Amino acid sequence: MFPIIYIAVTSHGFGHAARTASVVATIKKLCPEALLIFVTTTPRWFLESYIQDDFIYRPRSFDIGVVQSDSLTMDKAATLEKMQHIRTQQNAIVAGEVNFIKQNRVGLILADVPPLAGVIGKTAGVPCWTISNFGWDFIYRDWGSEFQEIADWISDGYSQCDRLLRLPFHEPMSAFKNITDFGLPGGSPSHPADALRSTWNITTPKERTILLTFGGLGLQQIPYDNVQRFPDWQFITFARNAPNLPNLLKITDPQYRPVDFMQLCGRVVSKPGFSTFAEAIRQQVPIVTLTRDDFAEAALLIEGIKDYAHHQIISPAEFFHSGWAFLQQEPLTPRKSQGIALDGNEAIAHAVLEYFH
Repeated sequence: MFPIIYIAVTSHGFGHAARTASVVATIKKLCPEALLIFVTTTPRWFLESYIQDDFIYRPRSFDIGVVQSDSLTMDKAATLEKMQHIRTQQNAIVAGEVNFIKQNRVGLILADVPPLAGVIGKTAGVPCWTISNFGWDFIYRDWGSEFQEIADWISDGYSQCDRLLRLPFHEPMSAFKNITDFGLPGGSPSHPADALRSTWNITTPKERTILLTFGGLGLQQIPYDNVQRFPDWQFITFARNAPNLPNLLKITDPQYRPVDFMQLCGRVVSKPGFSTFAEAIRQQVPIVTLTRDDFAEAALLIEGIKDYAHHQIISPAEFFHSGWAFLQQEPLTPRKSQGIALDGNEAIAHAVLEYFH
C-alpha cells in the first residue's frame, strides 16, 4: 500500500510551508508513489517552488498564526478574535476533515503546526506527527492574560498528537508527549550559481552581493534609499513593491526562491525566521537579523544563529534609521565550534517512510 500523507501547514507567512515542503519533497524523492495532500492556504505556486512533483492542494486553514500587515507588525486583537472564531467552528472543521481523511484513506498526518491537526487525527483514528520548533501556545502565552484561555485550548490540541519531530532552536514544547529531536530541514538551490549569475547579470563578488529577504509577509518600510549608498554593491529582493534602483535586483518569477540566490551572497539580511535562518546556515551564508521583542520565538532563533552561523544582530533602529553601516562591519563568528546537524529533510523523510513500512 503506497503512503497517503495529509500535510496540514500553518498559513502564517511562508516559513512553515518552506521547511515542511522541503521535508515532503524528500519523501517524494525517496518514495515516488507517495500521495501528498497539502492542507493549507499557503499559495500553490509557493509549494510548487519547493515540490516539483504532483500533489493534491486542499486550501483550508485551521489556525491563524498571527494577523500581520507585514513581517514585523502584529495585530494581537485581530489574532485573538480569529482564533476564537476557529475554536467555535472546531466541531464542524474536524468533522469535515475526518470525512475527507477517511474517504482518501490517509495513513499519516504531518502537521506544522496547527493544533487542530492532533484533534483531527485522534477523531479519524490516524496518527498525527507534528514538525516544529515551537507551538502557537508558546507565542500567545507571552501576550498576557486575555490569551491564556486560547493558549490552553491550543496546548490541549497538541497533547493529542502522537509524536513531535522537534526541530532545532526550539522551546520545550511540553504539551507534546512523545518528542524526537531532528536536524535542520530546508530547501537547497535548484539553479546552478553560474546560471543565475548569467541570467540575472550579477557580476559583483560575493562579499558585495546582499540578499534582503523578509519572508512571505515582506516589510512595507524598507529604507531602500540606503541601497544607493552602496553603488558598487548588488542587492537582491523578492519584494514586488520595491523601487526600481540600478543596483537592486527584483526577483518576481515564482520559479526562483531566496535559497537559490543565497549561494551568490555574502550576507542575508532578514527578520528572525526559522526557514530563512535554516537555509542560510545550510548554505553557509552569514546572517544579519533584526531583533524582535514581541514574538517569543525570535529570541530562540537569534540564540541559534549566535551558536551556529556567522551573524550580526541589529536593532530595528539600525535597520530603519541609519545608513546601514553594519554592512561595512565583519560578521561575528559562531559561538560553538561544532556545527549543527543539517539532515532534517532526510532524517524526517526516513522516519515517515519507516512508519509506513
